[in-house]
Amino acid sequence: MTTSSHLVYLIALPLFSSALLLLLGRIADKWGHLLATLVSASAFAIGVFEFIAMHNRTGAARAVTQKIFSWISVGSFQVNASLLLDQLSICFVLLITGVGTLIHIYSIAYMSHDRDRRRFFAYLNLFIAAMLLLVLGDSYLNLYVGWEGVGLASYLLIGFWNQKPAYATAAKKAFVANRVGDVGLSLAIMISFAQFGSVSFEGVKAGAPHASKAALTAIGLMLLLAAAGKSAQFPLQSWLGDAMAGPTPVSALIHAATMVTAGVYLITRSNFIFDAAPIARLMVVIVGGITLLFGALIGTAKDDIKKALAASTMSQIGYMILAAGLGPVGYAIAIMHLLTHGFFKAGMFLGAGSVMHGMDDEVNMRRFGGIGKFMPITFATFGLGYLAIIGVPPFAGFYSKDKIIEIAFNAGGSKGWILGIATLLGAAITAFYMTRLVVMTFIGSKRWDEKAHPHESPILMWLPMAILAIGSVASGFLFNSGNSLVNWLAPVLNANGVEGGKELLKPAVVSGLALVAVIIGVGIAFAKYRSNVPAEAPENVTVFTKIARRDLMQDAFNEAVLMRPGQALTEGLVKTDHYFIDGIVRLVGSIFLGSSKGLRRIQNGYVRSYALIMVIGALALITTIWVVTL
Repeated sequence: MTTSSHLVYLIALPLFSSALLLLLGRIADKWGHLLATLVSASAFAIGVFEFIAMHNRTGAARAVTQKIFSWISVGSFQVNASLLLDQLSICFVLLITGVGTLIHIYSIAYMSHDRDRRRFFAYLNLFIAAMLLLVLGDSYLNLYVGWEGVGLASYLLIGFWNQKPAYATAAKKAFVANRVGDVGLSLAIMISFAQFGSVSFEGVKAGAPHASKAALTAIGLMLLLAAAGKSAQFPLQSWLGDAMAGPTPVSALIHAATMVTAGVYLITRSNFIFDAAPIARLMVVIVGGITLLFGALIGTAKDDIKKALAASTMSQIGYMILAAGLGPVGYAIAIMHLLTHGFFKAGMFLGAGSVMHGMDDEVNMRRFGGIGKFMPITFATFGLGYLAIIGVPPFAGFYSKDKIIEIAFNAGGSKGWILGIATLLGAAITAFYMTRLVVMTFIGSKRWDEKAHPHESPILMWLPMAILAIGSVASGFLFNSGNSLVNWLAPVLNANGVEGGKELLKPAVVSGLALVAVIIGVGIAFAKYRSNVPAEAPENVTVFTKIARRDLMQDAFNEAVLMRPGQALTEGLVKTDHYFIDGIVRLVGSIFLGSSKGLRRIQNGYVRSYALIMVIGALALITTIWVVTL
């Protein structure tokens, strides 16, 4: 492991630029967006430089650290504010800064008419700085600072147009849901400190083989809770759809490419915990499996183009979480799908923003139809992302998602069949709802109002979409060629081989089954939505469709299981505090108050009263002495 003196610039540049834009106020309105974009591009350039330098080193020398200052020094407990750049974190650095820069460029045009564009770019750079700290911190405590910073920036960006009450509510909902997950990360850090006397990755990794299964399982489950909150996984997934209230570039950066993948990073970074805690790892698989199906089913019923993509994000991250729970090779495959997903999903979110730009901010797909011929570049770039996400060869999703399906089948025994079928079913549903989205938006007869005039977006918007579309085509092949990404990540993720059990199905068979599932999903959606799509959602639908429109009752579940019991507990604690704890305090006060009132009566200022008291006292003293001396 080598040391560096300039890793801090990766974080300092976007952080200081954010502070500068916020402090200067309206002075920076004319050039603030340019400064923010330049800074993001500079951070990407530093990341590329570090990647090239890392690639030219070998072995342990590839990892780079930088100590910034001593943060906590209490006895033997020492925590430094230090950064760690290794094979895992460099992947995230390039994703965050690379995709982030493209979204900055897109936002210059997208937010051009917003009077608070400078503040928007300041928040973007604050988010990038916090996300970089999250993935570069060398301990759970450093990671936690970035984790909370990301939550703050997300809240600010989701609620950017907070003059609309619904948007402000969506921001609060996301913030509260994330705080529930943050409790898990806090407890995991506390348990790690109590168990290992350290919260650094190296310290916890060194102590894990000697720790009790109970402690490791508790840490793993708390880390999973944290990941569920940040990555919108079951049962904390209900905030992601509402978070689409923010500007569309926010959806692309935070809710497609970076923030919602932080949970995947946390689990893969903590691989030494989950490898030693099989129960916790099994729970990771279960949560991922449930969420990938939940998100896919919700996506089938959404008419809002951004909310349909949000449901898709939830589902695809479910694939990543499931893969991360399947052992050493699963960690690397999860990161592969995370990176390919960053290209095609960010591109599709920007494409959705382009559609909204051309359709006067309309988001209801039932009021689109046939706009592909008016927006050919948007249609082409979105279409490449669509082919990638449904897993059509040779696009990116074919390599990464098929790998997840393959290792799911090879998990062994009945577990392998259950997981394999679940991932295949998810692939079929993904093909259905994504084809539904594309057909309802770009193909068929027009259903928009005569006042709408669909048109192609300016170059600053479609150029980033085109670059992301190239990644949607090529990234999967590049990452999979010669197991390049698996081998790159192996020293960090212990991903040197496929874990356990015999090969249940050959890769070619898995790919064939996945392709059949895709064809079925595409065929059903095309037949159903190619024509005769009503401009308004029909009321006479199945019970399942009604439930799916309501996000499979996620809010109702959270209200019944979390909110109402929490309210009852809080009310009970308030009453206990009022009647018992405060009651005791009030009782003691009343006793002394009553006593003081009685004593106050003899302090009346009359000499005769004081003389009488002195006589009574003297008689009492004489009587006491007489009794004692008898």
